[in-house]
Amino acid sequence: MPQTVSPLHTGSHDLPASAELSRFMTESWAPSAPPESARVPAHAVTPARRARLSDRFPGERLLVPAGELTVRSNDCDHRFRPHSAYAWLTGLTGEDQAGAVLVMEPSGPHAHEAVLYLRPRSPRVDGDEEFYRDRRHGEFWVGRRPDLAEAERLTGIRCAHLDALGTPTGRNAATDPELASALSELRLVKDAWEIEQLQLAVDHTTAGFEDVVRALPRALAHPRGERWIEGVFGLRARAEGNGTGYETIAASGAHACVLHWIRNDGRLHRDDLLLLDAGVETDSLYTADITRTLPLSGRFSPVQRQVYELVLAAQEAGIAALRPGARFRDFHRAAMGVISEGLVEWGVLKGARGDLHRRYTLCGSGHMLGLDVHDCATARAETYLDGVLEEGQVLTVEPGLYLQPDDKTLPAELRGIGVRIEDDLVVTAEGARLMSGALPRTVAGIEEWMGALLDTRS
Repeated sequence: MPQTVSPLHTGSHDLPASAELSRFMTESWAPSAPPESARVPAHAVTPARRARLSDRFPGERLLVPAGELTVRSNDCDHRFRPHSAYAWLTGLTGEDQAGAVLVMEPSGPHAHEAVLYLRPRSPRVDGDEEFYRDRRHGEFWVGRRPDLAEAERLTGIRCAHLDALGTPTGRNAATDPELASALSELRLVKDAWEIEQLQLAVDHTTAGFEDVVRALPRALAHPRGERWIEGVFGLRARAEGNGTGYETIAASGAHACVLHWIRNDGRLHRDDLLLLDAGVETDSLYTADITRTLPLSGRFSPVQRQVYELVLAAQEAGIAALRPGARFRDFHRAAMGVISEGLVEWGVLKGARGDLHRRYTLCGSGHMLGLDVHDCATARAETYLDGVLEEGQVLTVEPGLYLQPDDKTLPAELRGIGVRIEDDLVVTAEGARLMSGALPRTVAGIEEWMGALLDTRS
């Protein structure tokens, strides 16, 4: 199939190029090739993943797009991240994958050949100006892409020019709910390599939380201390991985009662709590998701301790409910049973009354974790929300209490306190392993940990 010439993406203020300049730009360039031994880190495990997908859809042509660039502001694009299903099947995770499509071509009754349609490196030949003029794809603007042979060595997958794909036909994961659900369900149980990547994300996140505690004195002095916290964690995430796996929640005081507070524009006060929900995403795109609620003074007040210890007891009950064969919803029910009993003991609720505790908890107590922070979200309910846990699944347990500052059902001393405790766990044959156990969870453990970090700050 003949290849088409893609239009150049230039800015309104870019200068035109003369024919003489175009010829001159293609002359005298030294070879620039990556090491021949280079492979994507997941190259050894992606063939088995594609084989599992092939088994689900025998004889059907399947398309899994990486996704397209999205304009942020005029001719500036948002940072690109490939779709998780595409990254899972190919091992390709870079920003240069925008527009790429993995096609699974039927090659037998129960077999497919994988073909990657990519935008390869621009040739530096007279008449092709993309490499130095195109703001979206030009090598001088956004960096080098592999050519087709290099991409084949990287992935072990046959590669073809994106323009050769034409108007694709077949089941498309971007538009076909059944295929999208299958790709989520195939990722519910993590392989050993994935668990290693998730543990790496957790370890980097642990370091990021330590960075935040060390930075508290400067954050407390800044008029937008929440932003300072966000920035400190973000530095760790970008230095160690691809960035944050989701927008960091740095919520102090009553902001902690807003479940997805990402404005992070508030001042920190020493007598308040800080709810920090943050995760580092590795270069392989696996993310951690951890929350700690910390006393900005370094020590919990009596009422802060009261709320915190109820949430911790609920989390412990939820973790204890994790085991292969347990219903996915069991750990949430266990955690909410503890919360409800605690609210009754405090006199907030008058006896166990159905789901009225949800006024103060609002959401579920955890979710699957992996390439997406809310992983496998398009899986069918019978395989996920209403399903049973299996060894190798990774999930969060994160109960919380969000006691709104204007809630008249609460005594005044409880209003405006938000506490969430979130950890990442992998289901094992015996129950579950706490992947984020390096971060303390008890009141005494947090106070000791914070004190040690603040005492040793430089």
